[in-house]
Amino acid sequence: MNVEIKGIRYNVSEATQEFFDKKLQKLAFAENFIHNLTISVTRESIGQGFHLDGKVHFSWGLVKMVSTDSYELYEGIELLVDKLEAVARKEKGKIQDHS
Repeated sequence: MNVEIKGIRYNVSEATQEFFDKKLQKLAFAENFIHNLTISVTRESIGQGFHLDGKVHFSWGLVKMVSTDSYELYEGIELLVDKLEAVARKEKGKIQDHS
């Protein structure tokens, strides 16, 4: 699974990168099914807070997008990873049903 984390109007620090790595362990069950995972962290220019997008490329060609908004970065990361985990579980279940 290739993971890319990029920041828009935000510099992704080493601590943030480590937090992502720790939280993305929840996706270990789907490591064989997820080809690519791209996460972008955008600091909102109006007001405060962050917008996080996750784009998951499954090995069978499907691409799913999830996003979340949060005032706290680490809270937003947890919400995004939970959504990514739900999408991965759902898609993995669909593939297993077809087999």
